Amino acid sequence: MNLNDIIFIDNLPSLDLHGFDRETARVAINDFINDNIKMKNKFIVIIHGIGSGILKETTQITLKKNKNVIEYEIYPFNVGCTLVNVNLTK
Repeated sequence: MNLNDIIFIDNLPSLDLHGFDRETARVAINDFINDNIKMKNKFIVIIHGIGSGILKETTQITLKKNKNVIEYEIYPFNVGCTLVNVNLTK
């Protein structure tokens, strides 16, 4: 299963970044990824909203730098969310 196969995201673990600043969002994203690796959740959702795009940009930069992220993409049915495929094998 890959990110293109996901249609419903309601049952996936999610992190809502509304109200966060850049640095707090970066730390929260990395902590959320690490927590979901421990819980063996392969797919997660990060909700950054649309707004001015600051949180979306921060989310993508953070995911690009995180070695535990296999792939990520904007959820096609809601551009305020990013789907993430987490690497569970270490």
